[in-house]
Amino acid sequence: MSQHPLESLWYRVSIWHIVLLPLSWLFAALAYLRRLLYRLGALKSVRLAVPVIVVGGISVGGSGKTPLVLWLARFLRDNGYRPGIVSRGYGGSASAPCEVTVDAPASEVGDEPVLLARRSACPVWVGHDRVAAARRLLAAQPQVDIIIADDGLQHHRLQRDVEIVVLDGERGIGNGFLLPAGPLRERVGRLRQVDAVVVNGTGGKPFMAGQNSHPMILEGSLFHHLADGRETAPAESFRGRVVHAVAGIGNPPRFFRHLEQLGLDITPHAFPDHHVYSLADLDFPGDAPILMTEKDAVKCEKLIPGRCWVLAVDAQLSPAFSAAILGKLHGRKTA
Repeated sequence: MSQHPLESLWYRVSIWHIVLLPLSWLFAALAYLRRLLYRLGALKSVRLAVPVIVVGGISVGGSGKTPLVLWLARFLRDNGYRPGIVSRGYGGSASAPCEVTVDAPASEVGDEPVLLARRSACPVWVGHDRVAAARRLLAAQPQVDIIIADDGLQHHRLQRDVEIVVLDGERGIGNGFLLPAGPLRERVGRLRQVDAVVVNGTGGKPFMAGQNSHPMILEGSLFHHLADGRETAPAESFRGRVVHAVAGIGNPPRFFRHLEQLGLDITPHAFPDHHVYSLADLDFPGDAPILMTEKDAVKCEKLIPGRCWVLAVDAQLSPAFSAAILGKLHGRKTA
């Protein structure tokens, strides 16, 4: 199932780009104008009383931002910080700032924020206006001394101390064009302006090389039963039989390849990112197990949990990246 009507064009060049490129130039001009207005002060940005780390992307689609946010939350806690997380809450119905609890409906606050609330052990707030969401979080949780803004690179109203871009190491920047001719929200030159570029997975392209580029690997081989997370099963327990693999994320083939690398024989079922599941989506013939991502699991808990198993993954990053983040934050403290 397609993620976007134009996605098939984003990773190649075809005759259709003659039509789409003028629209990309217009998109680029509007994006540049918006950033310029913020730099000139015509549009007002806001600095919070605590440091802000923004994690985002320059392209449409999943790149691994959520695992990186979880890694940052754990890393910051281990280094004496008390982080909070703000997100837009994409896919949820809530527009005004609201707190995300571990049992919050994904239909209201979005699937990724629910996952962040469950795994980060941090307060999580969502809202279309991330400044308002961060202010509400800080008012409700005054112990928080640093904010992680999930998918906030283009939310220029919120000033930031550290900017991190996550790139999919397999898909890269696609054909290199901006929307709608390509997958890019900003020009590739933006990568030289951020503090760190995190490349998720192998297959990195030459443009990803540089002093601010850091590899990220997602690891995980233990499955949790959807009906009872205390029940676990190693990947070996699913070998020797065909299992269904479900993924409604930005890049479903990445999840499917991960399962195959664990030695599993899968029947893949790809859905659009942030897909709202129904019972029919998971009503596969027979009684074969259904394996899914954590992001999908928060929306499938009330469907057929008896057949479903969830794979948790954790990001692994280099000591150089850790040092770079702490160095930037130290600079904020001493400025």
